[in-house]
Amino acid sequence: MGERPKGVLLLNLGGPDTLEAVRPFLYNLFSDRDIIKLGPPFLQKPLAWLISSMRSGKTRGYYRQIGGGSPILKITGEQASELQKTLGGENDFRVYIGMRYWKPFIRDAMDHMSNDGIRECVVLTMYPHYSIATTGSAFRELKRHIDDYEIDFDFVEQWYDHPIYVDAIAESIKRSVPDGRTEVELLYSAHSLPKSFIENGDPYVDHIKGTIELVNERLGSEGYDIRSHLAYQSRSGPVKWLEPSTDEKIIELGKTGIKELLIVPVSFVSDHIETLYEIDILYRDLALEHGIMLRRVDSLNTSHKFIEALKDIVLRKTSR
Repeated sequence: MGERPKGVLLLNLGGPDTLEAVRPFLYNLFSDRDIIKLGPPFLQKPLAWLISSMRSGKTRGYYRQIGGGSPILKITGEQASELQKTLGGENDFRVYIGMRYWKPFIRDAMDHMSNDGIRECVVLTMYPHYSIATTGSAFRELKRHIDDYEIDFDFVEQWYDHPIYVDAIAESIKRSVPDGRTEVELLYSAHSLPKSFIENGDPYVDHIKGTIELVNERLGSEGYDIRSHLAYQSRSGPVKWLEPSTDEKIIELGKTGIKELLIVPVSFVSDHIETLYEIDILYRDLALEHGIMLRRVDSLNTSHKFIEALKDIVLRKTSR
């Protein structure tokens, strides 16, 4: 008999795949005390239920505008499929998906791997930039159940500076620049976090800035004159968030006379509500109001270079 295939577990946030799933998805999200503390511990779930109930109607309206649900499971599934193909198929590697806040949950993926006889697994979150609220929360959820499985899990904590990943972003930006143009105004937009996370040592902002610096260096080496800005989107809740917000930055740039702007969803590796609704609808309309033609750089999704980056990350981890 040949060797057992190795497992690769892609962890992601998840998203409601139907309008009916919006409220329970929000409940799962706000129940996670690792990312938001709602009063004392015994009130976390009751308050999560209240907030999810209050917000679900408005949030369903957002998802209705992008087709009635999040595409994140479909896209992550396509990424997993492409990664498995490039890694050598089922005989060498089997790639699985586990979501933090909606189906298939991380525990579901662990069950699936165990039933398939997987004994070694590389755990790779689809968040290049480490934060306790994303990679940290997903890893903690997996580790809550790790003793129930005879699987050796090997964790990739961050990959914000991986050279092929940097290449993938640079290629996506270049595809969006009009032919012959070398001067480019970029607005990198990352998912926001409460300021308190960074004040307590979370490396997320440093990782985001690290990626931006490497991408700009790569573009500069190819003759592009890059002027870039960083802002943060997707705030929610009455706490102090990272600044500036993406909408504030767009308004500020409009006042300086900028007429064209490329927005790069730097902390996202696939399309979902943050790109399809916030950027493509809200921010594009806002930019027009302030005299700016805003265009979004394509998300990485299943681009060849991005899948090559994931492959290299996995192979480096398994060859140690």
